[in-house]
Amino acid sequence: MSLNLFLLSVVGISLTGVMMPGPVTAATIAKGYGDRNAGALIAIGHAVIEMPLIAAIYLGFGHFISSPQVVRTIHIVGALMLFYLGFRMFRTATSVPGRIGGLPVSSLITGIVLTGTNPGFYVWWMTIGIALIVGATDFGLSGILLFAVVHWLCDLAYYEFLSMATFKSRKWWTQKVQRIVFSACASMLIGFGIWFVYQAFV
Repeated sequence: MSLNLFLLSVVGISLTGVMMPGPVTAATIAKGYGDRNAGALIAIGHAVIEMPLIAAIYLGFGHFISSPQVVRTIHIVGALMLFYLGFRMFRTATSVPGRIGGLPVSSLITGIVLTGTNPGFYVWWMTIGIALIVGATDFGLSGILLFAVVHWLCDLAYYEFLSMATFKSRKWWTQKVQRIVFSACASMLIGFGIWFVYQAFV
């Protein structure tokens, strides 16, 4: 496989991963209501966790991340964080018209927190992601670097699109629509928290 064809496959696989609904998706929509570029900052926060993880897998530390004890800890910590953020967001969405709270003030910190405590993120990297990293090693260090950049650009494009779409459409949101959307985002965070707890003990 040529490098160009490999990178094209990275784009397709990365987009299917980032477009799957999850905690970061919900947070991007919530943050996008007040900041059109929230998605870019969330993507940068996402990269703060993701780039060291790619390096760790490349250097052979993937077995530590995939150990049962570490996986269970990530699930439990992630669930507690999502419960906390979800309930805070739900409370402000239903009681304070005109604004939304519950998430960290900074979109950058939101990206870091929700990525670092999301077990699904690590599962993706220890299955699909690790296969892509192995493929990238065929092209040497430059292949790994190009892979990491291309993958992150997919994250950046999708999250920025999501936040900009939310920001531009907000002028049509009534208070009722706003509460419904933010309550749905909060419910998504809580729902994923419940799922993480379940996964930690099955």
